[in-house]
Amino acid sequence: MRTSLVLLSARLLDPATGRFLPETALAVSGGRIAALGGDREIRALADASTTVIDLKGAVVTPGLVDGHLHPVSGAELTHGLDLSGCTDLAGVREALAGEVRRLAPGAWLHAWGLDPNAFGDAPVESAALSPVLDGVPALLQLFDAHSMLASPRALELAGVDGPRTFDQAAEVVCDTAGRPTGLLLEDAACELVERAAPRPTREESRDRLAAALRSMAAAGLTGGHAMDANGDSLALYAELDAAGDLPLRLRVAPWCQPGADADAVRELIGQQGTGGTLWRTAGVKLFMDGTIDNGTAWLERPDCHGESTHAFWPDPEVYTRVIGELHRAGVPTATHAIGDAAVRHALDSVATARTAEGPAVRHRIEHIETVPDDTVARFAELGVVASMQPTHCCDFTRADHTDNWSRRLGEERASRAWRCRDLWDAGARVVLGSDWPIAPFPPLGVMAGARHRRPGRDLTQPPHGPGQALTALEALQGMTVNAAWAAGDEHEAGRLAVGCRADFTVFADSPLTTPAVELPGLPVLLTVVDGRPTHRDAAL
Repeated sequence: MRTSLVLLSARLLDPATGRFLPETALAVSGGRIAALGGDREIRALADASTTVIDLKGAVVTPGLVDGHLHPVSGAELTHGLDLSGCTDLAGVREALAGEVRRLAPGAWLHAWGLDPNAFGDAPVESAALSPVLDGVPALLQLFDAHSMLASPRALELAGVDGPRTFDQAAEVVCDTAGRPTGLLLEDAACELVERAAPRPTREESRDRLAAALRSMAAAGLTGGHAMDANGDSLALYAELDAAGDLPLRLRVAPWCQPGADADAVRELIGQQGTGGTLWRTAGVKLFMDGTIDNGTAWLERPDCHGESTHAFWPDPEVYTRVIGELHRAGVPTATHAIGDAAVRHALDSVATARTAEGPAVRHRIEHIETVPDDTVARFAELGVVASMQPTHCCDFTRADHTDNWSRRLGEERASRAWRCRDLWDAGARVVLGSDWPIAPFPPLGVMAGARHRRPGRDLTQPPHGPGQALTALEALQGMTVNAAWAAGDEHEAGRLAVGCRADFTVFADSPLTTPAVELPGLPVLLTVVDGRPTHRDAAL
């Protein structure tokens, strides 16, 4: 047996049980775990070509996998000005003013992470920022990435001077006189202005993606479920993979948008299984609604502004038929469903699909921000994966419900925020992720948020819904065992066993005994994907 990697003096943590294995070393061959045993036994399997690493008692877990992220679009979006730390309009204006001073004449200003809570009770519109954006073409992405603010100059260059009609739930928000306020809701509206802005070159996109993925590997991620295949995404993954520069194992789900005809659905089915060494197309992503923060979610009762009353698909029954067609073809689906009505309809659609003959398919619902009791139990009954992002609750809502998300919903629905505990206890498979670039990708921060449910920037704040917290072991399982099951990879991933993939994350100490508030600071010493180190700390 030719071994490529040997790890010695390790504490091998089994996330299924939370216990350490009796073995202290492992050997890798052909990208798989080839042997487990004692240090002397495994050291004897190495030859001159083997990379041997003494872990000095560090803790090894199966590689951490982000259950929901957007690598390519995230790498592009986060290249601009980061507004995520601005908590009020004064801070937003100051940050924008500084960026304007650095801009070349006529250049576009791109920013991301804008929190609608910064506007307080005032409407989210570009007029509030006009003192610093006068004459500057600017696109400010709101933190949910489902809406943006366009400056008057950007609207002018794009030729957007009034309301538009779309095939999906999207809107150019206008005042009573029909003039755009600058707020654009959902992709179809945002793209009207984005098309007028300069685009990065192919080389710039590739380099930004590679840098983002390297940072993810350094944070301990070995894989991710990529929830889009827009633009050149697949070509960029293939290019990095062929060059040996892809540091994460990616499972990619291309979008199926409203208006997709039979040919488009057949094309999505035909894409399944394509890929390379470390990436593959598996599944299809759909949207049942938008977001609560911008009033485009689908709720069973309107929010406090009378908004969030419609599905993203103009005819939800067409969505149901598409789910059925994909199910019969054996294609797993991942549906963005945030509001209670959206989640209920997505579950109903899966239930309808399962009544027809076809293969066993693992469908999933993404986000699940607020749902009533009767919906929770249906996830386990239907075998639907609950894919959740706890840091959205931590960083964008408040325990006292004074934030925009909670105010829109009211006390009853805001108290049902991100029901991770209830879904877990009901028997659902809960998978954890970041939804990067919506929230930071470091997996230890995601796991910590699932445990403490406090804002990462101020851990002295009270938790939002502490009764919905997960345990340390459950949080680890949400990014290992359950992520593997959701991808249909449970027999070769999420475990430390002979024959399983050699994807590991190595920590200075156990993530199970590290307090939740200290977990984001736990050093990641080594990340291994397919038997190849993708990050190695200087301490090793």
